[in-house]
Amino acid sequence: MTALQKIESLAMHLEPTDRALLAEHLIASLDIEKDENVDELWAREAEARYEAYKRGETESVSAEVALAKAREKLK
Repeated sequence: MTALQKIESLAMHLEPTDRALLAEHLIASLDIEKDENVDELWAREAEARYEAYKRGETESVSAEVALAKAREKLK
């Protein structure tokens, strides 16, 4: 078993919140440069989607349904 496999095995036994925190720390350690405009672009996208929803151009689903669909795709 490689070191990576050992670490992954140990990590999978952590509580979900601890795994999430570990994942956050690992991702942050990659030191990927963030596009300075990304927050602004996401804000514009969110606003555009909300406006489309208000105009009746898109339908909404409950968070429960959306999360269930997302979980199913991850299987």
